[in-house]
Amino acid sequence: MEGLMDNEILRAFASYATIVLSKMMLMSTITAYFRITRKAFANPEDAASLGKGENPKKFVRTDEAVERVRRAHLNDLENVVPFLGVGLLYALSGPDLGAALLHFRLFAFSRLYHGVAYLVPLPQPNRGLAFFLGYGVTLSMACGLLRRHLYL
Repeated sequence: MEGLMDNEILRAFASYATIVLSKMMLMSTITAYFRITRKAFANPEDAASLGKGENPKKFVRTDEAVERVRRAHLNDLENVVPFLGVGLLYALSGPDLGAALLHFRLFAFSRLYHGVAYLVPLPQPNRGLAFFLGYGVTLSMACGLLRRHLYL
């Protein structure tokens, strides 16, 4: 019996899942960077180290740049998590290697491009098209799974 990672499709899924998870983790770091450089914190204890004698509560505020990064990160969470679940089931279902690679590559591209489009920001419909590409990829894998393996 071959090991799971001997399966070419699972290796491909693991590679692209790692790419999108790493990008999603990077969003946390970018959020922290913007919070520090913009002095816009969510909690007083986070701002306490800024300026001795200053009231840290004045740094507990919202900032448009921080909120933009947070929205991009939230969008990743809303899209990467379903991709991971559906993509793993799809990879385990024995799809054609070419079709699987196309799905995984398109999803990774869509999330990377969506992040760039959100943070730069690029004019619409850039971000919307990136979102719908990734959403469509996950939906395509889900439909393929249901079509081949529906047990209702």
